[in-house]
Amino acid sequence: MDIIYLLFTYLIASIPFGYVIGKISGKDITKVGSGNIGATNVARTVGKKAGIIVLILDMMKGFIPVYLAKIYLFPHYGDKYIAVVALTAVLGHCFSVFMKFKGGKGVATGIGVLLALSPKVALIIMILWTGIFLATGFVSLASIISAFISWIAMNYIDGNYYYTLSTLLASAVIIIKHSSNIDRLIKGTENRFIYK
Repeated sequence: MDIIYLLFTYLIASIPFGYVIGKISGKDITKVGSGNIGATNVARTVGKKAGIIVLILDMMKGFIPVYLAKIYLFPHYGDKYIAVVALTAVLGHCFSVFMKFKGGKGVATGIGVLLALSPKVALIIMILWTGIFLATGFVSLASIISAFISWIAMNYIDGNYYYTLSTLLASAVIIIKHSSNIDRLIKGTENRFIYK
């Protein structure tokens, strides 16, 4: 495997766009709202436009390295290598070297990775996420359920063993990163992003 490209993927995915956009807007995103550098906290504390920008950038830093590896750079390495690149992208976002190995929760970057691995699976997960979010108002609940379903969808729709394994491991990381949200959901203290 090309270790240099994996390092490149990790560094690209580590770029904390939420933190950068927050700083540009005059706020330290780690010290306001939930303290998370993801698009949701940026939208809540900086503004919706800033949140959308962060969402797109976080998706792209998952999509671009995996897409390049899959289509252009290393097709001769096979699906196993592509799956490792995919997992590396999620890990880079969640454990950013630029944030002292802290980071976001991996949802947007994970969607970007899914778009590169399997657009059909990504579309299903985005529809599922949107439905749960609109029905409940909870970003976290939509993210947790979608992450759990993602590897199942990958297995049944795409059928690629390595992609499925990578998606399973990435979804486990995403769910673990939502542990505090899970605790608040159970206690009934989780904040809704939208109110019914």
